[in-house]
Amino acid sequence: MRRTATMLLLLLMTGFLPRAACAANPPRMVVFDIELYDTSGQPPQAEQDARLRLLTTELRERLEASGRYDVIAAPPPPGAALRNCNGCEVTEAAKQDADLVMTGLVQKVSNLILHLTLTVREVPSGAVQGSWFADFRGNTDESWQRALRWLLRNRVLMQPREAPR
Repeated sequence: MRRTATMLLLLLMTGFLPRAACAANPPRMVVFDIELYDTSGQPPQAEQDARLRLLTTELRERLEASGRYDVIAAPPPPGAALRNCNGCEVTEAAKQDADLVMTGLVQKVSNLILHLTLTVREVPSGAVQGSWFADFRGNTDESWQRALRWLLRNRVLMQPREAPR
């Protein structure tokens, strides 16, 4: 079953399978909460936690609305930050019988320089199916949302190129 789902996903991503063929059975994807890795040296800011929740909610909603994924509830994080847990997100997603798992990380270098990364791994192998990033400027709701929307529109959910006829 997982091998079939993986093959369908690969065919869809390479443009050899029409999107409608996968719409009936999209791969199940666990989407973990987006995390913050703050290397700015500034004290924690409450509004950043709100931004992380805002981005996570929007990410899940847009992935589900795309019809490409069946987004399932993310289990609670296993304790440590996902970026430091040595693949525990894949193990946790396997417990949810997922085909894929997505993690997200905002690295805050300063209030001016930030970086958003989204990564999709195959379950249970942990193989990276995609990793996309966007650098953005400004520590505001608008800049964070623009970075996420750009990644979704131009990388994660970008339509595959049509095969030549």
